[in-house]
Amino acid sequence: MNNDTLFLALLENANASFSGWDFSFITETGRMKSQLLSWSYGSVAFSLMQHTTSMLDMGTGGGEFLSLLRPFPATIYATEGYAPNIPIAKKKLEPLGVKVIEVTDDNALPFENDQFDFILNQHESYSPSEVKRILSPNGVFLTQQVGGLDCAEINEALGVPLNPEFANWNLGSALNELEQHGFKVLTAKEEFPVQRFYDIGALFYYLKAIPWQVPDFKSETYINELYKIHQIILQKGYFDAKQHRFMIKAQNI
Repeated sequence: MNNDTLFLALLENANASFSGWDFSFITETGRMKSQLLSWSYGSVAFSLMQHTTSMLDMGTGGGEFLSLLRPFPATIYATEGYAPNIPIAKKKLEPLGVKVIEVTDDNALPFENDQFDFILNQHESYSPSEVKRILSPNGVFLTQQVGGLDCAEINEALGVPLNPEFANWNLGSALNELEQHGFKVLTAKEEFPVQRFYDIGALFYYLKAIPWQVPDFKSETYINELYKIHQIILQKGYFDAKQHRFMIKAQNI
């Protein structure tokens, strides 16, 4: 198989369906791997859940992550804003006792004041004032966020600028917002782990799954740039991009 044929075969293979928030098609096969962080969001979340009676998971995706953190507290809700994920999350979580609610406005969450003593948020937008409103006094907010510099090397290789709306989204700006809204920061960490793609199909699949990285991404639009990356992978064995992650544990005071 020559390089051109392999390139087209990898792109065709990447047309496999994607649902919920499940990257196993490229992670379980080792086609994409991420460098380890110095923290585990899941371990911190599970530990905090042991001391809660009512919790919310914001932006649950298809419920894949939350479903693995059982046993759940007596009262547990999950929100999701991406419409195709709603039925997937309901199918996975509601049999486990989780009430799944569609939320499209961060500034108008459909919950009572002080309703939760623990709120989880993994890679989801949020309004600090709304989180504070629905979080009980001394309640804990745990979030892991994707920073504004995430995978900048991908955008550079495709000739697409990073979204300026998120350019300054980082640990410092997030801490500043939370502290201004009356939160006490308990833990704060920020890192830039490498994400490695071992073939162009894995990168193509990834970009289709996260449309905010390169808006309106289509293979035909970037076919020349994708082929250049394919050549880099053939020469080096991989293509690297630096992720941008930060985690905050904060208390409502």
